[in-house]
Parts: sequence; structure tokens; C-alpha cells
Amino acid sequence: MTRLAFKRVLQQTSPYALLAPAAFILGLACIYPVVIGFQLSFYSWQLGIPWEGKVFVSFGNFITLFRSETFYTILRVTFIFVFTVVISELGLGLALALLLEGKLKGLNIFRSIFLLPMLIAPVVVGLIWRFLYDPYFGLINYLLKLVGVSSKMWLASPSLALPAVIIADIWQWTPFMLILILAGLQSLPADPIEAAVVDGASYFQILTHVKLPLLKPVLGVAVILRLIDAFKVLEVIFNMTFGGPGRSTTVWALQIYKTAFISQRLGMASAYAVVLFFVQLVLSMGLLFVIRPTEVKR
Repeated sequence: MTRLAFKRVLQQTSPYALLAPAAFILGLACIYPVVIGFQLSFYSWQLGIPWEGKVFVSFGNFITLFRSETFYTILRVTFIFVFTVVISELGLGLALALLLEGKLKGLNIFRSIFLLPMLIAPVVVGLIWRFLYDPYFGLINYLLKLVGVSSKMWLASPSLALPAVIIADIWQWTPFMLILILAGLQSLPADPIEAAVVDGASYFQILTHVKLPLLKPVLGVAVILRLIDAFKVLEVIFNMTFGGPGRSTTVWALQIYKTAFISQRLGMASAYAVVLFFVQLVLSMGLLFVIRPTEVKR
């Protein structure tokens, strides 16, 4: 091999050689646990039992899962929670982004204030809202008393616990939607908007026929990211209600935790996780199909 040919081969292979260690570590840290999780869903295994003592049950965990009434209760609670928080956060984030879109004085201060909830650790958020909802000395019941409304047992009532948890999640993650949508609005091309203004379009017409179609990919990505994250919510509900009262706030991720570390049925917990993976995959692929870029009609 000539010197020139060796140099050319080196230039072509060096990027892959430099990326190989990082790819290997990423594979060990991410892909390997996923593979083990899929494998474990076909076994019956508990903590404290050697791995060699696991029992192969084929699709037994999944059959038990789909025949269980608990699964459908948790499925219903999870879907109510996820779609309520994602739709609410999308609407509030879009409204706030449109308000902050213009060149307002002190805009950076407003952005910093709105981002504060997202910067707080979920464990702390759960504790904060648990104290806010306290029936005896919580701020929310105190404010209700000022307007003549009696105190509520927010986290002890099956009908109020889930809305209470939903409000806490909306408070924490609306800023995430806000920052993504605001960045999308500020990066929109000016030509279609200016052409609509020249044609005499109103603000509402510009918003619905120009800005939102152009913003659809950004909105779709924001919804997908929040959808995936909302399915995995654990810490806030763990600290606020631990899934109670009953199973009224037991979402999917919390059920996986309880099954794995309280019931110690790791095979069944892995089956829950596998089903959750495919649910997220189907929803994400569907949203990616919906948010394909569209041309603005002029």
C-alpha cells in the first residue's frame, strides 16, 4: 500500500475509530439493559434468587398482564394523565409563547421566571405540592377558605387526587413547551408572514394559516418529547400520593416500580415495561407521520 493510499484509508476510518469507544459505552449503558429487560419479561424471577434460578414462562407474564383488571385500571389512569397534561401544556405553552413572541421590555426576566418550575427536581416538586394540598395547613385550602369554599382532602379523595397530580405536572412542564414553541416562533421565515400582512390578513388568519402550519414540526417534536416523558413520570406522584388512594393515581411507571421492588416480581415488571415501550413507539411513530412538514398555501 502506497503512502497516499494509506493516508486516504486513515482519513476515511479515523472518524469511526474515534466514535467507537463512545458507541461501545453507549451500547453498554443503554442497549444492553433494554435487551436484558426484554429477556427478563419472558421469565419469572424475584430479587434474592440467583439469576440461574429464573424460570422461563414464555408469554406467561404478558397473558397474566392482559387478563388482569389492574392492568386496565392503570392503563386508563395513565392515558387520562398523559393526554390531559400534554394537551394542557401544549395549549398553555403556545399561548404564553405567543404573548412573549414580541419585543417586550424585560422579556428575559419573564422567560427566567417561567423556566423556574422546570429547573426544580421532580422529588422536590412532589413535596412542594404535597404541602400545598395539605388539608390542614396547605396554602390551597387557605385560599379557598378566603373565598368561602370549604377545605378539600385533595390527595385523599379518589376523585380529586388525579386532578391534583395533573395540576402539579402542568405547573412543572409547561415551561418546557413554552421554550420550544417560543424558539420555533422566533425562527419562522419572515416572507410568508409579510406576504400575509400585505394581503390584508388579520392576526388570527396569520396565526392559523401561516404560523401554525409552519410551526407544526416544532409542535410535533414538543408533543412527542412530553408524551414520552409523561409516560415515565414517577417521582412527583411517588411523593404526593404513592399511587393512592386505591389506584386512582397509579400510573404505568409507578406500577412498574411497585411490581419490581415491592412485589419483587421482576419478570412481570419487565412485561409492564415492554408493553409501555411499544405503546410509546406506536404513539411516537403516529405523531411523526402526522407532523410531516406541509407547504403553506399562498
